[in-house]
Amino acid sequence: MSDPQPSSTPNSENSTASVKPEVKKENTFLNLGFNILLPILILNKGKKWFGEHLEPHFDNVAVPILIIAVLFPVGYFIYDYFKRSKYNIFSILGLISVLLTGGIGIFEIPTEWFAVKEAAIPFLLGLAVIISLKTPYPLIRTLLFNPEIMDVDKVHAALASHGKETAFEKLLVKCTLLLAGSFILSAVLNFILARWIVVSPSGKDAFNEEVSKMMAWSWPVIAVPSMIIMMVALWMLLKGIKEMTGLTLEDVMHGAEEKKKEA
Repeated sequence: MSDPQPSSTPNSENSTASVKPEVKKENTFLNLGFNILLPILILNKGKKWFGEHLEPHFDNVAVPILIIAVLFPVGYFIYDYFKRSKYNIFSILGLISVLLTGGIGIFEIPTEWFAVKEAAIPFLLGLAVIISLKTPYPLIRTLLFNPEIMDVDKVHAALASHGKETAFEKLLVKCTLLLAGSFILSAVLNFILARWIVVSPSGKDAFNEEVSKMMAWSWPVIAVPSMIIMMVALWMLLKGIKEMTGLTLEDVMHGAEEKKKEA
């Protein structure tokens, strides 16, 4: 009787179980269109486009126009969640920010609160990043040192073999503080920009136009400096990983090796 051949089924099952289903990538054009471009257009041109249809039903057409503008980012959030089954703290806070903007305009809350709202969201994010250092789930591991971005297991194995785990944790703290600083900077710039641009009473046409102007200016004035600081933090992280483990960018970043070969 021949010896029974070892079954490969358990191994194949383990390998299958260990492979996580690939998360669909977000459509950048839809994101920008529904979250920025369409709301800006509606807030600027809504009265011209829909005014004659809304005026018979509303005393103040600025309110329904603001609601229509808000529905685009809200609708995109719901669509993207059901399509990709994924959300994060930034998308949730973005949704909250949009809803608060709509609430300020609809209920005609004093305009000064718009600037407070604009500053509060990034400030709370910065605070959350710092506080997360004292928890088992620091946000730096979500924002930069993320398994979807880097081969985290390979990095941890290399750090352990070089005895650099403690030094790496200190590096993560530095990068975390830098990230928190980018959010605090965004909060300050948001407040200044909002107080400068959005000055009309909420619930009026001028308020809608100023909110759209604020959205347009927030990208170059706020998002770009914050993005630069985040890129510096990522550079510090990758530089530290290379110095501590010898792993290069191609070794660490998912897809970097393939892109290099294609080039």
